[in-house]
Amino acid sequence: MSESVSDRLAEVKKNIEACAEKCGRTGEVSLICVSKTKPSEMIIEAYNTGERNFGENYVQELCAKAEELPKDIIWHMIGPLQKNKVRKVVKYAEYIHAVDSLELAAFIDKEAERIGKVQKIMLELNMAAEESKHGFKPEDALDAAVKISELKNISLVGLMCIPPLANEPEDNREFFRGLREYKDKINSLGIDGLKLTELSMGMTNDYECAIEEGASYIRIGTAIFGARDYSAKQ
Repeated sequence: MSESVSDRLAEVKKNIEACAEKCGRTGEVSLICVSKTKPSEMIIEAYNTGERNFGENYVQELCAKAEELPKDIIWHMIGPLQKNKVRKVVKYAEYIHAVDSLELAAFIDKEAERIGKVQKIMLELNMAAEESKHGFKPEDALDAAVKISELKNISLVGLMCIPPLANEPEDNREFFRGLREYKDKINSLGIDGLKLTELSMGMTNDYECAIEEGASYIRIGTAIFGARDYSAKQ
């Protein structure tokens, strides 16, 4: 008999807590249950264990689930976001993780102002300079953060990254460490209105390494919900 969502979730949380305790970060790490392509029934099973942070990659899927599921769920938009879909996402998402351009940030600010909201966002940094990945060049992060922090309807709370696929979790440590160092560098400048508190990094295969390097949000899907069927991608 295969494990249930609640069983797998309990094991993941146990590992998170043990890792956080080991590196002196107890209570500092939040789990985002990445529910992309997964049915609402599985989300409710995780919800019933007490989880409230859920992440989606596809706009249509996030919006549909947000309409259907309990209103106290905190939705995280963790996938790439096109400017023409900003209006839909701002309505539902508490956090938008993958802001990868000043133009996108301006669109988000405008839409948040329209509905009277301050939208929490993170800047995505392309730490490995992969051509296939979105994100700011790390060396451009400070300038982007300063400009975005001036937008009145955006709260820039942190940085996020998606490192390359790696055979060993340790292979991604340098990228996690690098993201933390950029966060610390930006904060050290003491710019008014610019204080980064979050690092969104680490997934099923490397989250323990990410926790050791300072992750505050880890994004875990497969270890909780099982393998995904992308034929249903929206």
